[in-house]
Amino acid sequence: MSNLQTPVQYVKGVGPKLAKIFAKVGIFTVLDLLYFIPRGYEDRRSIKPISQLHPSDNEVVRGELLKVESQVTRNRFTIIKGLIGDETGRIQAVWFNQPFLLRSFRLGMKLILSGKLEYSEYDGRLQILPKDFEIDDGDPTRIVPVYRLTEGLYPKKVRGVIKTALESYLPLIEDAKERRSLALLHAPEELLEIEKARNYLAYKELLDFQLGLLLNRKKNEELTGNVFKVDDRTKKAFLGLLPFTLTAAQEGALSDIFNDFQSGRPMNRLLQGDVGSGKTIVAAFAAYIAVKNGFQSAILAPTEILAQQHFLKLRKVFEPFKIKLDLVTGSTAGRRKKETQLKADLLIGTHALLEKKVLFNKLGLVVIDEQHRFGVHQRASLIKKGRAPHVLVMTATPIPRSLALTLYGDLDRTIIDALPPGRITIKTFFVTEARRSDCFSFIRTKVNEGRQVFVVCPLVEESEALDLKAATMEAEHLQKEIFPELRIGLLHGRMKSVEKDQIMGSFKDKKLDVLVSTTVIEVGIDIPNATVMVIEHAQRFGLSQLHQLRGRIGRGSEQSFCFLVGDPKTPEAKARIKAMVETSDGFKIAEADLRLRGPGDFFGVRQSGLPSFRVADIIRDEKIIQHARAAAQELIEKDIESARNRWGSQRTAAEDSQKGVEHTSFN
Repeated sequence: MSNLQTPVQYVKGVGPKLAKIFAKVGIFTVLDLLYFIPRGYEDRRSIKPISQLHPSDNEVVRGELLKVESQVTRNRFTIIKGLIGDETGRIQAVWFNQPFLLRSFRLGMKLILSGKLEYSEYDGRLQILPKDFEIDDGDPTRIVPVYRLTEGLYPKKVRGVIKTALESYLPLIEDAKERRSLALLHAPEELLEIEKARNYLAYKELLDFQLGLLLNRKKNEELTGNVFKVDDRTKKAFLGLLPFTLTAAQEGALSDIFNDFQSGRPMNRLLQGDVGSGKTIVAAFAAYIAVKNGFQSAILAPTEILAQQHFLKLRKVFEPFKIKLDLVTGSTAGRRKKETQLKADLLIGTHALLEKKVLFNKLGLVVIDEQHRFGVHQRASLIKKGRAPHVLVMTATPIPRSLALTLYGDLDRTIIDALPPGRITIKTFFVTEARRSDCFSFIRTKVNEGRQVFVVCPLVEESEALDLKAATMEAEHLQKEIFPELRIGLLHGRMKSVEKDQIMGSFKDKKLDVLVSTTVIEVGIDIPNATVMVIEHAQRFGLSQLHQLRGRIGRGSEQSFCFLVGDPKTPEAKARIKAMVETSDGFKIAEADLRLRGPGDFFGVRQSGLPSFRVADIIRDEKIIQHARAAAQELIEKDIESARNRWGSQRTAAEDSQKGVEHTSFN
């Protein structure tokens, strides 16, 4: 084959063996190879003589290998030291725990090395810690692309293969500007060219993606939806039985939802609000309107604990209206052996609601809580159980605008940006191991005042591989050695539902003083009397997860306190702790988390609906995303058929290039 979908193994210089290694970095076809964008560049046009080198985070060294030796430390750690020299001086290169490199070296060989330059702690001499090196074959100095590598994939080989691919296959790309941009990224002549070329390819990629989102949105808008009547009498009846007044932000969210209900098309709305902002009561009001119009509502929750809590809370809300509720979880679904027609007005459940045997009588509203816990196809399977039902997806994870424009670009978006009155900002502190006793004294004081405490641990049981406090061991330690006079409970995901219910019930009824738990309490737990949280090994959690956990306290009118216990060593871990201590603003925390961890791990696990881009970076490219979205909208308004054709061909090419590899679907 001589097209862009040609398997990479047929490119000159590759073959089956190297193709398998390329597959490890996501390269399967010629097009993948052309879009294997460098992660950085080295400017070798003016390499400094060794005598002029100074400490630097990244420097290029050119010289002859004069000496090489290796040593093995007591813990069997290998250190290789090579002496590199040119006509002006010498410098030592140090490789840690890479014994296989010895086979690559021979005295007298000319090398080009790049890496960090620093002074040795042992003799004070300048040394380089190479991230990359290659044999210097006398090529003219130039700007050299640096690619993402894996074992068996070497810089010079990659550059050679890509050079061949550019010569043989680049002319097959129809867009002249795209061809030029790819050529510049792989072989730039000037550093200033790189950013401009990358931005064009990012824009082109984002334009195609936004076309898909907006065409999907257009498709939804063309559907005929169920019209729900929303009158003042119905609204007053619901509001009159609430023991509190809605915030202006909640009222604004309801206004958006009610407008959707009366629009004649299915609602597809994202309701975003920080922990404790009152999203659940907004969803309950929406469900009430659906029921009053003769339709069923379903609330899908990610865990049994959250589903049960929603059920108990909403049963009280709806009791005066004689509205029938049902709870469907893994435990209850086990008793439904045959196909089940759900006839309650409001169904609350976990993944069990998605089972094929579970059917609805007249589903008009689907609410998906903590929606990022569910895959795209899971959400779709519930929606398909009704005839074009209204859909409200909710998240307590504040989502930065750039991520929202990509992940939820086909949804209308409403933000509840205010907490209920009376809520007090949680005070957050970082606690080192040396200050742990002070933390314990504070806990005892608060319990004596009648308050309750969460202690969160990363694991259920001790692990030899990780030095982390386990929930089971921590509960035993606290009970026997620290707080023998207090009532301590244990909660984790491996418990049966009955056990979880009993523990949470005891904690809620103030029969327990301290609840030691894993992250099973991350969402949905509402215990106003719990005013203290201790998070062990806080550096092991992502920022958004820490923020979610902290949101389990501060739900009453009393001052609450969160203690982050740990020993952060990496700059990223220290930055997470610093952000948590300095702000309780969920959006600021989300922005920091996105920068630190990247979009793939923003939710702790890779979101199945998260787009995978070859060039675009949703953290840095927010302006390009907005520009591409506006252009996509203009293209659809001008000629929707051309837009559909463009999107169709782009999607087909994307699917073909994957060659059966699991890939994010565009929705």
